[in-house]
Amino acid sequence: MTPDAATIPGALVRAAGRFGDREAVADPHGEVRRSYAELLDRARTVARALVAAGIQAGDRVALCSPNTHHWIEAALGVLYAGAVLVPVNTRFTGPELLDVVRRSDARALFVAGPFLGVDRLEQLWHAGPAPRLEVIVRIPIGPDDEGDWAELTDRAAAVPVARADARAAAVRPDQVADILFTSGTTGRSKGAMSAHRQSLGVAAAWAHRGGLTEADRYLVINPFFHSFGYKAGILAALHSGAALVPQLVFDAGRAMQLVERERITVLPGPPTLYQTLLDRPDRTDRDLSSLRLAVTGAATVPVALVERMRAELSFEVVLTAYGLTEAVVATMCCPDDDPRTVAHTCGRAVAGMAVRIGDAGEILLRGPDVMLGYLDDPQATRQAIDADGWLHTGDVGRLDERGYLTITDRLKDMYICGGFNVYPAEVEQVLARLDGLAESAVVGVPDERLGEVGKAFVIPAPGATLDPDDVIAFCRQRLANYKVPRQVEFRSELPRNPSGKVLKRLLRSQP
Repeated sequence: MTPDAATIPGALVRAAGRFGDREAVADPHGEVRRSYAELLDRARTVARALVAAGIQAGDRVALCSPNTHHWIEAALGVLYAGAVLVPVNTRFTGPELLDVVRRSDARALFVAGPFLGVDRLEQLWHAGPAPRLEVIVRIPIGPDDEGDWAELTDRAAAVPVARADARAAAVRPDQVADILFTSGTTGRSKGAMSAHRQSLGVAAAWAHRGGLTEADRYLVINPFFHSFGYKAGILAALHSGAALVPQLVFDAGRAMQLVERERITVLPGPPTLYQTLLDRPDRTDRDLSSLRLAVTGAATVPVALVERMRAELSFEVVLTAYGLTEAVVATMCCPDDDPRTVAHTCGRAVAGMAVRIGDAGEILLRGPDVMLGYLDDPQATRQAIDADGWLHTGDVGRLDERGYLTITDRLKDMYICGGFNVYPAEVEQVLARLDGLAESAVVGVPDERLGEVGKAFVIPAPGATLDPDDVIAFCRQRLANYKVPRQVEFRSELPRNPSGKVLKRLLRSQP
């Protein structure tokens, strides 16, 4: 029996058939390399081990680990066994991990061993009991950590390959494939559920718009636990035959070394990633000429940055995109778009998606890849998806005559200064042109006279000298008075979620 092609197990089988001995994964952590045929074999092994442990079709399996080949094999194995994948943010504390495990009713957990000084499993047990959690597999990350990963092959021996293949063949396209918990930028996270056909749909749309092919080598810095790393990374590679090179932890010097060594062609990430590379004094010592495609977003993208990425980082194509956990990829630029279009818009709708602007300028999305709903939260689902099927994103934007979308801001980020609406993204776009400024985030803070005024959190460029008066004076020359920040605070970094978005609620909550 062959799995349905519109399911992730089917996509894996199809990729193994099409790409066979071509490299699927080149993991520099441990120097592990897998062909597509080997990747299918490893996913089958994980699936058989889960079946042997009593995991049933439809059971939820949580996965909390950084970007290595283990994550890819575990995720595909979970799905091959007909179970539901629940990726977990590796930045979560023990109580946050326990919350996801409990709310998802997970029966199994793949979890990294001690990593960056944190033992997540130990934190989980300290946080409290997880009565339904019956199977735990520790993934070895540290040099002295053996984990349980190597034991999967022995466990799998009790289950014939044909039994795992039957599980995979029984999966249907409309079944829930994964539950991704939102980043929680507005409070407690919610579990967005997507079907197999939807997760594959967004992957195919991203791969098509970016022109991803089997000739590409894709450095994945975006975390696999995030929708971008998982769906626009792992699943997009299954669709196209590209080779994945996961990076465990982002380090600019190591990233440049991998680009040179692995002849990386595709390198997506937030704007700060590219700015960091451009600011490296040793950048010219590395051969980055293999780079061809960058896809960015999640923040203001200055035109000058796009131009420098093409001129100094060798990218032939720089694209911006827009999406969220509930829809993943909604719009995306095209390879022939000019730098201004790339910097000022997020492109036009990808295949099958529709975009319109609703009340108060809110961006609404509808189409085949909008989530099924939130896990065990029908009220939140009804609030997010209206009776006509439109997803209310909470983002504010506008569409031009070409159907290209520009993000103005988040509804919740807009503040009112002296009776006038101020959209921080507009102020940040202006600040991006200030020499000596690497990045900024603007929020509204209380003011007795005006209600709210702007406060700019600023990261200076390496070696630059700025003071608050410089920042304010620059804005006064380019913005209406009510848009000019009244306060400036310098920072070495900004709080972010895994997709690179600045957590402005944390900035607003600070005195």
